[in-house]
Amino acid sequence: MKTIIEPFRIKSVEPIRVTTKEERAMLIRSAGYNLFNLHADDVMIDLLTDSGTSAMSAGQWAGIMQGDESYAGSPSYYRFEQAVKELMPFKHVIPTHQGRAAEKILFTVAAENGCTVPSNTHFDTTRANVEMSGAEPVDLVIAEAKDPANEHPFKGNMDVEALDRLLSEEGAKVPIVMLTITNNTGGGQPVSMANMRAVREVCARHRVPLFFDACRFAENAYLIKIREEGYAEVPVPEIVREMFSYADGMTMSAKKDAFVNIGGWLALNDDDWAEQARNVLILTEGFPTYGGLAGRDLDAIAIGLREIVEEDYLRYRLASMQYLGNALLRIGVPIVRPVGGHAVYIDARSLLPHIPPLQYPGQALAVALYEEGGIRACEIGTVMFGKRPDGTEQEASLDLVRLAMPRRVYTQSHVDYVIECAEHLYARKDSLPGYRIEWEPRFLRHFTARFTQLI
Repeated sequence: MKTIIEPFRIKSVEPIRVTTKEERAMLIRSAGYNLFNLHADDVMIDLLTDSGTSAMSAGQWAGIMQGDESYAGSPSYYRFEQAVKELMPFKHVIPTHQGRAAEKILFTVAAENGCTVPSNTHFDTTRANVEMSGAEPVDLVIAEAKDPANEHPFKGNMDVEALDRLLSEEGAKVPIVMLTITNNTGGGQPVSMANMRAVREVCARHRVPLFFDACRFAENAYLIKIREEGYAEVPVPEIVREMFSYADGMTMSAKKDAFVNIGGWLALNDDDWAEQARNVLILTEGFPTYGGLAGRDLDAIAIGLREIVEEDYLRYRLASMQYLGNALLRIGVPIVRPVGGHAVYIDARSLLPHIPPLQYPGQALAVALYEEGGIRACEIGTVMFGKRPDGTEQEASLDLVRLAMPRRVYTQSHVDYVIECAEHLYARKDSLPGYRIEWEPRFLRHFTARFTQLI
């Protein structure tokens, strides 16, 4: 059938407050033109992030009722550990309250001042945690990823030759290599299995551990199934297990591909690093069998990990994102192609060429989307990545606006509304103003900065 149906039924709903355009203009101005500063009740379609915004299933809610809240040795932990190891057979599984906590622990243990940490592309919290450790994050994504219109099927791939050169020249300074699957910064683009194998071979030859930032692992696995030769008939769980066989460890935000609203983990094989990580965990998160989570959260993660690899769901998930992406292209809105797994990324720099990068075309487009239709999206560009560690400003390689789709939350009519708003906005794109930053914090400025509109 051509019609894409949601492979689930809705059992509970919550109301959306419908606002007027005049209200939204006032609200976003009061928020300092920062979408993160808005009250969620003032947002009609919230595409800010797919992190922690999923609708949990009836099975997960039932699992919450069996959550055991023992301080140590909870049965919920062992159900969680078993579910993780079924897909990702690492020796040590250390729960955390979310992915950035796992990153903080990993880089506290593994990195130090003067180190270099290469990745295909570090996302915002990963980059910040690397920098906070005193190390330098380096992005080594393939050249095709820097061209939004390029149709390369695996634009999340790491430049293996560049990695080999870096490790040959600076290997002693590199404690780990990170591979983000899917590559969020570059448009939610997947990493191929062939690239994972090649990166693993280079890391093994240079004796450097390889870690995955794996919060969208299932979407990456399904994109391997439909795009990479030799995997069309392989079940998704088997693809997942092969992916993780090439890694020495992983960080995970369960708030993405485990359908939960909180949680994550650090998994690894090295006994010494695991002991150090648990020491840091106890100081900052909690005992090793709960790690900052309630037992009920651990049970919800365990069930979500089994649900996320169901192919009917993944087929729907990818098809629904393609539906949105294709509609925007028909309007004339440039996007990162091909469409990835969790979001559609609008190429704001191409759409708004009259706004220079240092006047933040991505922020301008995100603000306009909210004013037009109450849609909250996320700038991924010069606001998010344009500030160097020394405080100076630079252009990001791309200025994008991410429309991240929460899992199992919105229906096709919501997506059609987004498309209609985009069409209205496209008609007046040349009149959109740029912005300047009025106030910003030292790190991760996009979360709390305030902006002024340039008239």
